[in-house]
Amino acid sequence: MSDRAQQTYAAVCQQAHQIKLLSTMEQVLGWDERTQLPLDGAEYRAEQMTYLAGQIHDLRTDTRFGEWLDELSSSELAADPRSDTGTTVRQLKREYDRQSCLPKRLVEELSRTAVLGQHVWQEAREEKDYQRLAPLLEKTIGLKKEQAQALGFAEHPYDPLLDEFEPGATVQQTQAILEGLRDELVPFVRSILDTGHQPDTSFLRRHYPRAAQEKLGVEVARKFGFDFQRGRLDETAHPFCTTLGPHDCRITTRYLEDFFPSAFFSIQHEAGHGLYEQGLRTECFDLPPGEAVSMGIHESQSRMWENFVGRGAAFWDWCFPQAVEAFPEALSDVSCDAFFAAVNQARPSPIRVEADEATYNLHILLRFELEVALLAGEIPVADLRDAWNAKTEEYIGLTPENDSQGILQDIHWSAGLFGYFPTYSLGNLYAAQFFHTAEEAIGPLDEQFRHGEFQPLLTWLQKHIHQRGQCDTPAELVQDVTGQPLDHSYLMQHLKNKLEPLYGLR
Repeated sequence: MSDRAQQTYAAVCQQAHQIKLLSTMEQVLGWDERTQLPLDGAEYRAEQMTYLAGQIHDLRTDTRFGEWLDELSSSELAADPRSDTGTTVRQLKREYDRQSCLPKRLVEELSRTAVLGQHVWQEAREEKDYQRLAPLLEKTIGLKKEQAQALGFAEHPYDPLLDEFEPGATVQQTQAILEGLRDELVPFVRSILDTGHQPDTSFLRRHYPRAAQEKLGVEVARKFGFDFQRGRLDETAHPFCTTLGPHDCRITTRYLEDFFPSAFFSIQHEAGHGLYEQGLRTECFDLPPGEAVSMGIHESQSRMWENFVGRGAAFWDWCFPQAVEAFPEALSDVSCDAFFAAVNQARPSPIRVEADEATYNLHILLRFELEVALLAGEIPVADLRDAWNAKTEEYIGLTPENDSQGILQDIHWSAGLFGYFPTYSLGNLYAAQFFHTAEEAIGPLDEQFRHGEFQPLLTWLQKHIHQRGQCDTPAELVQDVTGQPLDHSYLMQHLKNKLEPLYGLR
């Protein structure tokens, strides 16, 4: 390897370090915005975030940076595209090329509109009034269309937005995957509903003090392996996870004292994201080998800990006595079997984050289809609420009672996150396939969970998924880890194994 290549690579890494420093500063402001910021602080916060977005864009599109990456692309350092150096060059070049297509003005306006949009969304949600958000959403969609045009696409304007979150994914491929799942999922859900049986869930809406919820949630997240010396839990309107440094991962939740599952399972979900972040190689924090490969793979980790572990019978054999101790008034007359059945109830809900495993992906399908139509100009923003309600009736069998239970329930569109929703369903599919493979490798996981042993699963995930960073594409990672491409049959088998006995279907 030439001295010139080594020097150029060092310069690229230094530039990446500066980009990461600014990016994490931006994320600190974003975390504060969604957890601490007073409503009247939104305007100035938007100005702060806009300024940082512009500075980051300047670094990412620096022509000298591009020249260095071009030079390295033909060097020995990039000869193996899946090595650490090859991954660094390949992924930084990909990001440089994408960002160079976007004018700084657009990047800044997207940032400004996202900050303001999230605050308008919060107010509109409280007022249950979509019209409060509609003008800003109109602007956001216009900006996303401009972004798609600037990035370029071969088939659909949604493709470059989806590619931002799930590299390599397209509308056509994603539709094929989700529709294949839908074709099996819809009749399966119908067969459950046709039994006419539903477990008692009334005790889930008893009084669960916030402090006790937090204590139990933290204990379970710690038991899973989340390191609270390198992370923390806070409260927000819409739960999320963000990483502010190599040893600073923030997870959040929303507490409802009259509905136990809300905070408890969101803590597990966000802790799953946090475990992925904490499992990445800290020595590569500034570089692609130390970054998550995609949001779909990220979601596979959160959905795995929330659903495959946290809603499993073996987990509750271990955890239920602790829950009874934490909430004696609410659970003293409830059995573990009854509790397990309640938290796995398969019943349509208008709220995505409260949806069960069986119907959850139908919520994603309707959002994905609406996003695609919005970007194609097939649905005007003025008609979006009616389109949402019609899709909810078609896929979920319910009509939202108000806008807060319908089109205003998610923060994503107000934040400009078009292309994000499909990664939730892709994450469910990845999770099922990874979990099956992990169990083949390390033995029956239920026996371990029943005794509160979660480290073997986490160690396997760290080795086979987390520590690989962006050295693989999502498709390569799934193929390498599981031995085959993404296949929805693993998720369907998981759902059948769990739900058919609960509903007398086997």
